[in-house]
Amino acid sequence: MTAAKTKRAYSKADMKAVSDNPEWTASDFARAKPFSEVFSEIAKTIRRSGPQKQPTKIQVSIRLSPAVVKYFKSKGPGWQTKIDEALVKIVDKNSTKKR
Repeated sequence: MTAAKTKRAYSKADMKAVSDNPEWTASDFARAKPFSEVFSEIAKTIRRSGPQKQPTKIQVSIRLSPAVVKYFKSKGPGWQTKIDEALVKIVDKNSTKKR
C-alpha cells in the first residue's frame, strides 16, 4: 500500500491546535472596525468595480490608433474617461453648429 493511502486525515482538534486564525467570537465582532476606518489611506486607493447602480455610459469596443492611445495613456489614470470627455466636447461643439 502507498503512503498516501495509509495517511490519516487531520481532525478538528489537530486543526485547532495549529490554527493561527481562530474563529471569531461575538466579542471579536463587537470590537471590529470597518477597513476604511482602520486603513483610510489604503481604502482611498481601492477602486470599486462591478455593475453601475444606474448606468450612465454604454460599454463599447472600438479600435483607436496607437498615437491616440499613447497620448491619452500618458495623461495617467482615467485615460479612458479623458477620451470620453474629448469626444463629448466634439459632439457638443458640432451639435451647437447645427442649431
